[in-house]
Amino acid sequence: MSPLHAIHVAGGASFTDFAGWQMPVSYGSDLAEHHAVRTAAGLFDLSHMGEIFVVGPEAAQALDYALAGKLSAIAVGQAKYSLLLTVDGGIVDDLVVYRTGDDRFLVVANASNRVDVARELIERSADFACEVYDESDDIALIAIQGPRAHEILSQAPTVEIPGLDDLKYYWCRPGTFGDRGEHELLVARTGYTGEDGFELYLSPDAAAQLWEALMETGAGSGLVAAGLASRDTLRLEAGMPLYGHELGTTTFPVQAGLGRVVALKKEGDFVGRQAIEAGPPADARVLVGLASEGKRAGRADYLLFAGTESGTDTEAPNPIGVITSGALSPTLGHPIAMAYVEKAHSEPGSPIFIDVRGKRIPAHVVSLPFYKRESR
Repeated sequence: MSPLHAIHVAGGASFTDFAGWQMPVSYGSDLAEHHAVRTAAGLFDLSHMGEIFVVGPEAAQALDYALAGKLSAIAVGQAKYSLLLTVDGGIVDDLVVYRTGDDRFLVVANASNRVDVARELIERSADFACEVYDESDDIALIAIQGPRAHEILSQAPTVEIPGLDDLKYYWCRPGTFGDRGEHELLVARTGYTGEDGFELYLSPDAAAQLWEALMETGAGSGLVAAGLASRDTLRLEAGMPLYGHELGTTTFPVQAGLGRVVALKKEGDFVGRQAIEAGPPADARVLVGLASEGKRAGRADYLLFAGTESGTDTEAPNPIGVITSGALSPTLGHPIAMAYVEKAHSEPGSPIFIDVRGKRIPAHVVSLPFYKRESR
């Protein structure tokens, strides 16, 4: 259970079981929470995420072997999005890795994959001079996301983050919280909403106090508590893949548009290299964005059929793809979806029909992301 559970209950949250955690879905209106993040700020409890440390003189080399990216190339204080691959080239999990010291890395895993990621890192680092520690139960994670996130965080009482104004995207730095600065923070300018924002790692014992301080500070700036429902529509609009939907052990990174994440030019071997170099089957489907009109949105597992400018292609009645995530976009006002389709139907503008409970709804392929924030 999250260290913030009592606060969520008091705030009127509805809950769902997520990877064994009772996590807030929304606090009354996921639509209002979504709009708040786009226009002001939202506060998310992400304490269910996994935090695994790799520490030691050969920690960087171990991660170069264990993961698809070149983690030895990032500087202290820098973060990198990476992938943990199977030997066959599939995706065990997508991760964010922070280099918090010369020989110290924090690997943040999806909640549902925490145990698998920790086990794989332990096994893959066995021949390197380093240790792997799963400290997920000893770390809480709060995210503040939105165009006013920086303003709110910088004004929060007893929060001290030296150099916050200069913190770049996908970098992190230490801070403190509390009347006497007694609680350590790791502050990262990362997120999963398509907006500017920060993720705050700290002791579970201090999480409730920090949450309440941020909510009080942001009350006049439009800050709201936000749950998993709005987080999902936000990341969908931003074209960010979700493990178990767009990513999985049968998916090659290149199929999901993540080929750039794999550092094939790095020296030495890494788990999955041979399979990645061989590539997926020639007929492998690829991830695309879909847009349609009206209000009826395609959902995960809805089948897709080839279309023509005048209607369904009756010459090709077999499905050419499947939706992995879909919703009526709160920001754009029309249905959007991410889907895997055959390459022949993957070019932007390609007409496709969504089977919505037996009715064919016209859609077309669009480039990802659906939404991109304006520079501020």
